Amino acid sequence: MAVGPTSWVGHPRIKGSNEVMQMALLTTAGIGLSFCWGTEMTYATPYLLSLGLSKTGLSLVWVAGPLSGLVMQPIIGMISDKSTSQFGRRRPFMLAGALAVVVCMMVLGWTKELVAWFVQDVEGRRRISIWVAVVDIYVLDFVINISQSTCRALVVDALPVEKQQLGSAWASRMGGLGNMLVYAIGALDLNALFGNFLGDTQFKKVCAIAAFAMIVAQGTTCWAVTERVLVADVSKDVSKGESLFSVLKQIYMTTLNLPDRIRAICMVQFWSWIGWFPFLFYGSTWVGEIYLRNQAPTSESDALTDVGRIGSVAYIVFAIISFAASIVLPWLVRSPEDDESPRYTPRPPEGLGSMLANMKVAKPTLLTTWMLANVMFFTAMIFAPFVRSAGFATVVIALCGIPWAIAGWAPGTFLGVEVNKMSSTIPLANGLRGAYRRPSNGSIELESRVSSHSSQSSSHSSQHSSPRTLHLRHDSNASSANNASTGELSGIYLGILNIYTTLPQFVGTGISWVVFSILEPGKSPELAKEAHPDEHHSTEGVSGIAVCLFIGAISAMGAAWATRKLKT
Repeated sequence: MAVGPTSWVGHPRIKGSNEVMQMALLTTAGIGLSFCWGTEMTYATPYLLSLGLSKTGLSLVWVAGPLSGLVMQPIIGMISDKSTSQFGRRRPFMLAGALAVVVCMMVLGWTKELVAWFVQDVEGRRRISIWVAVVDIYVLDFVINISQSTCRALVVDALPVEKQQLGSAWASRMGGLGNMLVYAIGALDLNALFGNFLGDTQFKKVCAIAAFAMIVAQGTTCWAVTERVLVADVSKDVSKGESLFSVLKQIYMTTLNLPDRIRAICMVQFWSWIGWFPFLFYGSTWVGEIYLRNQAPTSESDALTDVGRIGSVAYIVFAIISFAASIVLPWLVRSPEDDESPRYTPRPPEGLGSMLANMKVAKPTLLTTWMLANVMFFTAMIFAPFVRSAGFATVVIALCGIPWAIAGWAPGTFLGVEVNKMSSTIPLANGLRGAYRRPSNGSIELESRVSSHSSQSSSHSSQHSSPRTLHLRHDSNASSANNASTGELSGIYLGILNIYTTLPQFVGTGISWVVFSILEPGKSPELAKEAHPDEHHSTEGVSGIAVCLFIGAISAMGAAWATRKLKT
């Protein structure tokens, strides 16, 4: 079996005079991603409805999100893992994805104008505009995932092991910051602020701003980070290689044989995401529809702009609450690690320290908090069919900010605890481990720290190696188990958790298709104004989106019930 070293040139390096600046620059790319996802979730649904697409057809469009994540992330991950580009493994994909996103965002905003250049017939232009917009959204979701998957991988690649948790926290903060910014911008009257600059409609301006934010954010991170360059990858059996089929087979077999507690975590994630899917993709439109049907003035106005702005107001409150909760709640909740290491006490910021010291009640466990978060989501969204004002709808949406913060925190924490328990008995080969040091120029680098035995045994060969090249070796006689690492275990289990996040979105798509087919089979009377009145669906009775949100609330109770299995 041919086994050799994996060779790298250089060290990971992040610009910045201090750690805060370095972490911010490393994760700035997340702001651009949030701008694009936020724009799509806030404006794409009412935009497609305004073009004349029915809600039944709309439900099939949003298969693009889970499908793109399920397909693109593992494929791009495998391709970038083996990239030997002189610019690094991740950054070329980040920039290529960002440029493709810019093109797709501009096409989405100016779909009608682009189609009008080629099609003169009014009815044909309307039909083709729908198809162009739908195809563009599919392409957009796929290319966003190119940048998103490599952004996440770049954080892992650029930081030493002991900084991984900090990097993940910063990535979450930047994503939350991006959400707040895009919803705040969407809530403004951009036509009054910019006139016809960046387009003559609110939607065009938002698309242009999102495209600009994407390229600037991705470019900033790519400029600030220097990657190691992969020279050769012969650390595995070159006669066999690792095909896509073998990777998929490994994921499938691991999924069938998940440890009980990891399976329980995945099932909670599955049930909760049946509820989150309609909330994220239809919630903004739901708030806007309530406004148009019950509170909008009788004077003619741009319905798409109204829906986008009213929905953005609701979701900026949601984003602010979620962002604040993600910072405060970790200090108010007892983490699973506290139960394993009772002597360890986390040090909160000074502003919170005195308050927590005076608290008389015991901290709830994270498991209890996760269960209560699902109950809170159920309690809020169960009222969806009965909401008749945009203000009440905003309150309902805002209350879900706390469950959303916990939903982004609890699954990964519990999974990390379980993986660490499984990995604690696996020895590291040759005593090789990563070390963190702060160079004098203020950048973060990785260097190899080798045990004295390993250093002596490899001293002769290292004399012939370039000092700028880092070689990572595994003992050719060691078993695969001995060569396993926490990173390998966490990688596959995080991938499986992502599958349990993606599959319920397909379920949510099916549920929404059935609901819209029964309750609102026609076109939107508020948004599809160019359609014939006979094509409009009725506005009498309960809203189809409200029913989808209600079903999602029921599913959240299933998630709360599923957390009971983690208590055993």
